[in-house]
Amino acid sequence: MAELNRRRRLLVLAICCMSLLIVSLDNTVLNVALPSMQHELGASVSGMQWTIDAYTLVLASLLMLSGSTADRLGRRRIFLVGLVVFSIGSLLCSLAPGLEWLVAFRMLQAVGGSMLNPVAMSIITNTFTEPRERARAIGVWGGVVGISMAAGPVIGGLLVQSVGWRSIFWVNVPIGALALFLTLRYVPESRAPKPRRVDPVGQLLVMALLGSLTYAIIEAPGAGWASPGILALVLVALVSLGALVGYERRRREPLVDLRFFHSAPFSGATAIAVCAFASLAGFLFINTLYLQNVRGLSALDAGLYMIPMAGMSLIFAPLSGRLVGARGPRLPLLLAGTFMGASGLLFAAFDAQATTALLFTGYVVFGIGFGLVNAPITNTAVSGMPRTQAGVAAAVASTSRQVGQSLGVAVIGAVLAGGARAGATGEEFLAAGRPAWWIIAGCGAAILLLGALTTGRWALGTARNTAELFEDEPPRGGHATARTGAQ
Repeated sequence: MAELNRRRRLLVLAICCMSLLIVSLDNTVLNVALPSMQHELGASVSGMQWTIDAYTLVLASLLMLSGSTADRLGRRRIFLVGLVVFSIGSLLCSLAPGLEWLVAFRMLQAVGGSMLNPVAMSIITNTFTEPRERARAIGVWGGVVGISMAAGPVIGGLLVQSVGWRSIFWVNVPIGALALFLTLRYVPESRAPKPRRVDPVGQLLVMALLGSLTYAIIEAPGAGWASPGILALVLVALVSLGALVGYERRRREPLVDLRFFHSAPFSGATAIAVCAFASLAGFLFINTLYLQNVRGLSALDAGLYMIPMAGMSLIFAPLSGRLVGARGPRLPLLLAGTFMGASGLLFAAFDAQATTALLFTGYVVFGIGFGLVNAPITNTAVSGMPRTQAGVAAAVASTSRQVGQSLGVAVIGAVLAGGARAGATGEEFLAAGRPAWWIIAGCGAAILLLGALTTGRWALGTARNTAELFEDEPPRGGHATARTGAQ
């Protein structure tokens, strides 16, 4: 891709951020609409979990495939297809006659979404080649998540309260159409010099692993962990994991090169992404149900209550990007783990729901932590990696974010299943939710510990040693290609 001037680079960044905006808005708006959808569709808590996890599971499964396809066929081309598919999926979601159709159309949305954010991030990393400028661009990218978190609950609340929950999916269509027009006009095409081959067996094994594990976690509270169906799903997940590891170790161009995990920063970034986004997904899920089903707030008022958390994310995401560019990822990760863990502790040990002031304090603290955590994840994943492997490393970090969201909703929803049933009292809901808050606090503690362990001298040394594994051997197909397909 030819070098672009600063104005054009910023325009490309803005266009790519539009794709992130519609996907992020879709998630935050959807959370506010969950209680209305639950009542109209007569769905259980597990049904609401599936409206979220059907999307994130498909997205996580297809990110790597979309990235490699974009490398081969052209990043702009795949990005355009993603915009069209996501917009059509959004329109169909608004017309869904029942829960099953809604879940199916959410899966179609996810097919389009898998071609948007990771490919857009690849376009950004190929547009902003200077490391400090790239870190700042990623900070802006993270700031868009904050914007969607701030605007989404309010927009969703207004739409749900005035028009109905189906209108939340309409927002994506005009934004998607505008992004489509601007992409055609301003975003240049780019491809990898030697794109990786598709790994269909690896893709199927990843789908089987994520799908069976998530299904087991969501449905276990109703069916029982010892039921034959749940035990069979757990067995499928274990077999899929073993087969995936064995197959990928032998493949010339694996979906994920397992040697990456010799790098402590890479392994840490993967685990941090899972913990951070599991916390976010669980936080939004439990608070949406609490504010509307227990406190009795309208969708709009519930959205307004969430603004302190979203606003802090909006403020601290770009600051985190600047910190990463100036001082590296260590400090933002340590602060992120501290704040996210402290928020979970406020709710788990000090009953932050008891007063509105303490509730808002918990929201503010969590928002600061999440705003700080996103930018350093990608930076940590690629630390010390050779440039030819940076894209693959960032792609795995991005996939880990989606896996974290799926697991967060599945686990928190499973914990809540008893207390969040129809007719549960506020005391029952809070009692059921306390273990969920301890899980969120534990995720924060894990981020703090992993951030400390995987950003020091020893960790960077393991990254350099890992890089040498790729540099000291002859190129093996995808191992030595310039791959930045999905981040």
